[in-house]
Amino acid sequence: MLPVFKKINSNVADNFFGTSIFDDLFENNFNYLNVSVPAVNIAEGNENFRLEIAAPGLEKDDYKIALNNDLLTVSSERKNEKETKNEKFVKKEFSYSNFSRSFVLPESVNSDLINASYKNGILSIVIPKKTEAVAKEPRQISIN
Repeated sequence: MLPVFKKINSNVADNFFGTSIFDDLFENNFNYLNVSVPAVNIAEGNENFRLEIAAPGLEKDDYKIALNNDLLTVSSERKNEKETKNEKFVKKEFSYSNFSRSFVLPESVNSDLINASYKNGILSIVIPKKTEAVAKEPRQISIN
């Protein structure tokens, strides 16, 4: 059985976020709303799940990762201010951006061993499976 990352608030959010979890995770980057939410790659290996998030312009310290029971939330909040002073004018620009993505983890994961790393602009989160959930190698059973 293949675990699935579930959507939250599916009734209210279906029209806003789409009706398929795979649309949300792999295809929908919210461009039609003029909102920037980084895409997430999810891969399942034999022993773990791996989430990869690429958000241009963000650094390691811009991310926050929280685990509340079986809800894993990755978020970022960034504020930029730039002020230019000249004899005749003062120009002040500021921007604010944030995002939050949440994933309901399947029961087959060992949430105590989740770890994250950041390298070359990619945030990688490894979510190990419980020992009993790891697929075993196929074997032949002899008939007595």
